[in-house]
Amino acid sequence: MNIQRIFIVAAALGTLALSTTAAAQDAAKLAQEKACLACHAIDKKVVGPAYKEVAAKYKADKNAEVNLAKKIRAGGVGVWGQVPMPPNTTVNEKEAVILAKWVLSQK
Repeated sequence: MNIQRIFIVAAALGTLALSTTAAAQDAAKLAQEKACLACHAIDKKVVGPAYKEVAAKYKADKNAEVNLAKKIRAGGVGVWGQVPMPPNTTVNEKEAVILAKWVLSQK
């Protein structure tokens, strides 16, 4: 591989890393704006489970993103105990998918 190809690959990877970081920052901002962080935190239980716990629980679930996006909008109870998660009616379908991807990306 010549130096020009190495440079192109490195630039592409850098751009991908920046866009991934920007997307994560946008999703975190969205979580703040939609009041998700009133009941959840990334690494500790607040009212609901930590996002890292959610990501770990659904790590092998191929339908996790779709199901979590639905739960964000509709609410639910019973998966994490008897404290209900109220529906977040301020979140549209596209935002719910963004939030679900972000939550599931927490490690």
